[in-house]
Amino acid sequence: MKTILLLLLFTVSNLLLVVNCKAQNPILDSLHRVLKLHKEDTSKVNTQNEISWEMSNIGNFDLALKYASDAILIAKNINYKKGMADSYSRLGRVYENQGNYSEALSNYSASSKLREEIGDNQGATNLYIAVGNILYGQGNYTEALRNYTVSLELNKKANNRAAIARSHTGIGVIYNQLGNYPEALENLFASLKIGEELKDKSQISSSYNNIGNVYDHQGNYTEALSSYYAALKIDEELGDEAGMSRLYNNIGLVYYNQRKYSEALENLFASLKLKEKLGNKAALVSTYNNIGNVYGRQGNYPDALKNYRAALTINEEIGNKDGIATSYGNIGIVNYQLKKYGDAYAYLRNALQLSVEIGAKHHIRDSYKGLSELDSATNNWRSAYHNHKMFIQYRDSLINEENTRKTVQTAMNYEFDKKEQATRFQQEKKDALAKQEMQKQKIVRNSLMGGFATVFLFLVVVYRQRNKVKKEKKRSDELLLNILPAEVAEELKETGAAMAKSFDRVTVLFTDFKGFTNISEQLSPQDLVKEIDYCFRAFDTIINKYGIEKIKTIGDSYMCAGGLPATNLTHPEDVVNAGIEIRDFMLTYKKERESKEAIAFEIRIGIHTGPVVAGIVGIKKFAYDIWGNTVNLASRMESSGEAGKINISQSTYELIKTKFRCEQRGKIIAKNLGEIDMYFVEA
Repeated sequence: MKTILLLLLFTVSNLLLVVNCKAQNPILDSLHRVLKLHKEDTSKVNTQNEISWEMSNIGNFDLALKYASDAILIAKNINYKKGMADSYSRLGRVYENQGNYSEALSNYSASSKLREEIGDNQGATNLYIAVGNILYGQGNYTEALRNYTVSLELNKKANNRAAIARSHTGIGVIYNQLGNYPEALENLFASLKIGEELKDKSQISSSYNNIGNVYDHQGNYTEALSSYYAALKIDEELGDEAGMSRLYNNIGLVYYNQRKYSEALENLFASLKLKEKLGNKAALVSTYNNIGNVYGRQGNYPDALKNYRAALTINEEIGNKDGIATSYGNIGIVNYQLKKYGDAYAYLRNALQLSVEIGAKHHIRDSYKGLSELDSATNNWRSAYHNHKMFIQYRDSLINEENTRKTVQTAMNYEFDKKEQATRFQQEKKDALAKQEMQKQKIVRNSLMGGFATVFLFLVVVYRQRNKVKKEKKRSDELLLNILPAEVAEELKETGAAMAKSFDRVTVLFTDFKGFTNISEQLSPQDLVKEIDYCFRAFDTIINKYGIEKIKTIGDSYMCAGGLPATNLTHPEDVVNAGIEIRDFMLTYKKERESKEAIAFEIRIGIHTGPVVAGIVGIKKFAYDIWGNTVNLASRMESSGEAGKINISQSTYELIKTKFRCEQRGKIIAKNLGEIDMYFVEA
């Protein structure tokens, strides 16, 4: 359903709409004021490019094109190549949104050439993603994947983590379309992990949304809704109404697929309300059509028609021919259901005529199918035969195109399977060598049966070999257990994979050293690593005592969680006790270091309790990790705390308040989260 009416077309150019857009968009209002202050210089070019971007965001594509085009003229006059490159990128984006892919590619190419001239390597790399988006929209998944993959490699060389996440997102979306869900989820979870490491909430939301799309394609509606709601929660915190409108739409479509029509309409109307507020008319069309689809399936044809006509009005206003053809077809089918055959025929013929004009084969196919059924209902057999024959012709044509795409998909799946086969081959080779070795031992054993001494010698060899194997296996198991929790390690050994799991309540602890950067500059690399290792070893010992799972260390940050992978009821108390011991250890160690006139670390500790998703991702260097807003809040508890103190959230406080003495701090501002109730644990 998401791909049926994906509208990427433009806007209205009358003055009244411009005034309304400015009034509803404070960013645009500010940019227009700034624009009046500039002469024809680089600042004016940059401002006009920003206005073009904002106009595109609200669907006013005519003015977006105008501002970007004017910016190019000024940039050319003053030989400002960076500004020209940005303007061409803006034009490419607008044309892409309009579905004019040839113009979009032409402008992206011009931008890329200029960026190479001025050495803007990152800008040129970003265009691979932009071109990949166009190729994806055209259904050219092979070339889209190639562009996303090139961008990934270039971003890795530049060590641009944010851009790496975007490249993984593009690759994941392509694999989702191809039905290769393991590769899709691997890349999307990679983008999610980077977003969480960078604490980039917009990226985290985007990753959850796309992960939800994968689960939706699989028909796994429970996981799809879980991912969508995780993204929605983040967008609500960010105040990202455009993102919220997209997610309400997606959630509504999941409920539609589940035939939960009241829930579907509730979310689709929430999406519609936000889109109306944002003033992006092009975005409204898909929601109107989706609401019409729900009413149509319920047999509520008057309300279905009302929403289809609302979509048609907008499509006609913004000149979206593809959307107009869709609306004509939808309205024609509803009139057919209402037995208003004259109206149905008029709309379906108009849909067919416009579809032929723009070359939209799927619309042509659907129009012929609707006309064929209509002719049959009105006993117009000659016309019914002709229209049915044309329906078959276009249906088969599209099937052939689909077969071509499936061939590409098969080839990609083959590469995926080949990797797995290579892994199996290596394991089989090892097993064969082991079997061969056992056979050799058997021959040796049989040949030595003639003498007791020889047999005894052989038994000694076998005994030592067996002990060696046991020791190696023990070492291997210990190494795996050092990386993964015992339950996860056993699941991985038995099945070769470990499923992600949701936990309703765990307690997450973060630590961080105050002024670490300044201290690190005063120590040699060897001494710095030695100090961190000494502290983290002590932390490991402390949390092991309380049955807490170490998650990871990132630089000077240490992260652990209680209540997983084996759930328990004592994890809030356990984690707070561990936090107290870690705090006391660091205070004692600080005094010891200061008595020697040595530099000492001071620690901040943050704790929060809430739901998470836990699991392992990737196929190499397995790491057990957790995801969710709980992780972000625990991190904020740490960064909002003070050195030498344990800062906990309201949710953790409510669970441990009868067992620990705490100091209420009131509402403290946490970065990107607003004011949050926090407490210091005293003892």
